[in-house]
Formats: sequence, structure tokens, C-alpha cells
Amino acid sequence: MRVAFLGLGIMGRPMAANLVKAGHEVTVWNRTPGKEVEGARSASSPAEAANGAEVVWMSVSDTKAVESVLFGSQGVEQSLTQGMTIVDSSTISPSATRKFAERVRSRGVQYVDAPVTGSKVGAESGTLIFIVGGDEAVIETLKPLFTAMGKQIFRMGETGKGQAAKLAMNLQIAIIYEGFAEALTLATKLGVDAETMLPLIQASMVRSGVVDYKAPFVLKRDFTANFPLRLMHKDIHLALEAAKEARVKLPALEIVEEVYEVASEDGYQDLDYAATLTLLEKWAGVEVKGATA
Repeated sequence: MRVAFLGLGIMGRPMAANLVKAGHEVTVWNRTPGKEVEGARSASSPAEAANGAEVVWMSVSDTKAVESVLFGSQGVEQSLTQGMTIVDSSTISPSATRKFAERVRSRGVQYVDAPVTGSKVGAESGTLIFIVGGDEAVIETLKPLFTAMGKQIFRMGETGKGQAAKLAMNLQIAIIYEGFAEALTLATKLGVDAETMLPLIQASMVRSGVVDYKAPFVLKRDFTANFPLRLMHKDIHLALEAAKEARVKLPALEIVEEVYEVASEDGYQDLDYAATLTLLEKWAGVEVKGATA
């Protein structure tokens, strides 16, 4: 398929590379010049990249970035053609997604929201999980692209529902990890070693995928960004905004958001979101680490 891939960040670049490996004809664009994907043609604007494409796939930072890529001065809108499909793997506002979809559908263009989970490792290995909103028949036509980049597709309903489900997922991840970080901080302060505590956690009902994935990084004190804190902070804001629109109260997430706010102010925004642990450590006067740290 002829694909325009827009956004070559931590997730987008390996996703585009996997499309190339699968034999698709890929044109790429990135807001910051200089990023390329071997085997793909580079374009100077979203409009140029989308020209002649069957599918335009986006993976950019936030709602404003998606709006700019689609409808800015050199946006995709200039190159829309009947029968084209736009897929957004960014994590953005569900209500904005519905508005964007309505605008392009008036031009005969389909719109699918397909945010992902699986982090940097999943993007590189082609094992992402896609959380999808859109027409079933349209999603079926995209299967070769989904298969090249991921291992599972979950259709959550019509357009916008993929974004809604992704926000609900990241809400849980943020709260689960914060509980893990607080537990390790308290245990360390009370004299229980983190490497002693972890097998207990993993043998009990509090074990989770979040803990299994993050624990090795925490014990090594490796806070290199797999999922930057600033992006999780953005998703927390999106969840709180969506909750406000729906008149839903999220008290636990509101407290976690305060932790992220302070962590961002302290300069941790480009580290992995697991670095919120270091803030808890500072407040407690301890350091959580394993023997290999």
C-alpha cells in the first residue's frame, strides 16, 4: 500500500520502518528535519507526503500537533482525495478526534483512531497493540498495515472510542505505577530492600504487567525514556479533561497529576515516567535500588 507516515518520534520512526520492511511504499515526514527511515522517501511537508497516498498514518505528540498536521498551512487537507484513509496513532482528545473525523469525511475520506500500547520496545519489534475506533470495514482494509506494526488489534467502537479506551488504559498505568513506586519508597524507608520486596509483589495478587515491565529499570535506576514523563503527563491531562466533559470525578488521578506537575517542574519531563519515583525518594530521604544499580 502507498502510505504517508507523519511523525518520526520514539514510536513513529520504528513503526514506519516496519511498514517499509513489510514491503509497503512509504513516504515519511517529521516536524523536525533530519530524521529519515531507510527505504522510505522523505517529504518536506504533510501535504507533500500525503500526495498520492492511499493511507495517511500519524504519530505525533498531542492534539494541537494532529490538528496542525491535518489542517495547517501545509497540512494533509490540501492533498485529500476521495477514498483516502487517515489513521491517527497519536494519543489525543476523543472529542477533538470526532471533530477532525467529521471534517475530513465531508471530503470522502475515512478516519480511524488507532493509539497504541507497547512502548518503544513494542514499536521496534512490531508487537504493538492497537486500540482502534472506526468503521469495521475500513479497519479490515488496514489489516496489512496493522499486522506489519503490531500483534493485536482491539476495535473499541466508532471513531473516538479508540482514544477514549487509550486514556482509560493510561489512567490505570499511571496509578498502578505510582502505587508501586510509593510501596517501594515506604518499604525502603522501613528497612525492607527493594530486591527482597519485589518477589513478594510478583507472587501475590498485586502483580501487574506494569510492575513486571518497570521493575528491572527501577532496580537498575535506568530512567531512560521508553515513555517520556511529559507524554504521560499529557495523557493524564487528556483523561482529566475528558472526565470533566463527561462529568466524571477521578480523585486518584487528580492526586497523581500533582506528582507529575512537581516532577516536571523539577526537570524530569524528558525521563521515563518511572522517574516519578525519584521525587518520592527525595521527599522520603531514601533511594530505592537493586544490587546492580
